[in-house]
Amino acid sequence: MSMNATPSGERLHIGFFGRRNAGKSSVVNAVTGQALSVVSDVKGTTTDPVQKAMELLPLGPVLIIDTPGFDDTGALGALRVQKTRQILNKTDVAVLVVDATVGKTPADDELIQLFTDKNIPWLLACNKADLITPPTSATENQLYISAKTGAGIHRLKEQLARLGRPDQPQRRIVGDLLSPSDVMVLVTPIDSAAPKGRLILPQQQTVRDILDADAIAVVTKEFQLRDALARLTRPPRMVITDSQAFEKVNAEVPPEIPLTSFSILFARYKGTLTGAVRGAYALDKIQNGDQILISEGCTHHRQCDDIGSVKLPRWITNYTKAQPDFHFSSGGEFPTDLSPYKLVVHCGGCMLPPREMQYRAACAADAGVPMTNYGILIAYMQGILQRSIALFPDLQQ
Repeated sequence: MSMNATPSGERLHIGFFGRRNAGKSSVVNAVTGQALSVVSDVKGTTTDPVQKAMELLPLGPVLIIDTPGFDDTGALGALRVQKTRQILNKTDVAVLVVDATVGKTPADDELIQLFTDKNIPWLLACNKADLITPPTSATENQLYISAKTGAGIHRLKEQLARLGRPDQPQRRIVGDLLSPSDVMVLVTPIDSAAPKGRLILPQQQTVRDILDADAIAVVTKEFQLRDALARLTRPPRMVITDSQAFEKVNAEVPPEIPLTSFSILFARYKGTLTGAVRGAYALDKIQNGDQILISEGCTHHRQCDDIGSVKLPRWITNYTKAQPDFHFSSGGEFPTDLSPYKLVVHCGGCMLPPREMQYRAACAADAGVPMTNYGILIAYMQGILQRSIALFPDLQQ
């Protein structure tokens, strides 16, 4: 990923939903100006969610998602509908596409109820309006459009822009804690698991947020930290470290200098920090045979000493002196039933939008299962969690 590419987790996720043959894919192609989805007169042409990251004016960076028909039938159809429900969990704005010649159906009403339950802003796009005489009394969130002629597509984009830009404070990773010219030291180990030729995404985004705050970012490897601190003419405002170097960094950073991790800052950024800190304390109750889910938000080639599948299970086993039963999930696959687990340990979710991370945290809370993340749990096991969240007094135990 280039440094100027907007990560998918930071893009506005726009999902297009509806019945088979309502013209969802044609509308998606009209909105994007690309042949993004295959279209035909055959019902159920779209069999899996199709997504495309792009710049969509006047919105900016977005992720467009075309979903299978919500009224699909049969065993395979049930799987498609399940995929559609999963897409809702990461959708920021929904477009319900209906056939204007048919009108809304019970399947459409069910989707509207899901949008409402999940608090997703939505628009009703009545496609194939070229085949009817549209009424003059359309509501603000109901548009009559034609993917075939292009009628109403520009207005649809404008309405999406309105819904996709709610009046709320901009989320910051760390910039809101800084003053201009503050010096920040970022500890970024470069090992066999690090991507070639670039920093990992949370590190990239944190550097940019620091620069946006007119502060100064000093980036160093863990074994050069002592020298980096010694060369500074004044103490840094903060040290941020990769979780895997937490123990070494904690020993070298004087106690008067605030210390935290990328994982902790990103849990705050995604809106899950409070629950993740509480979830870490549940580790003390783990016993032999308890099931623990370790979940990653992306898929990648696992190294021989992978943190999720190798290091964390080893560290958890050593800390608890028990033999838990570890389970794993990755990418878009997140269990719908979390009740069998005693603890969920999630990655930082840098590739997932905040809505998806908050949904996963809510699923765990509904099931009464504590959920934490990699970095917070590592800090807790090493006895430095309280120091690493001292920047946020309301989280102190």
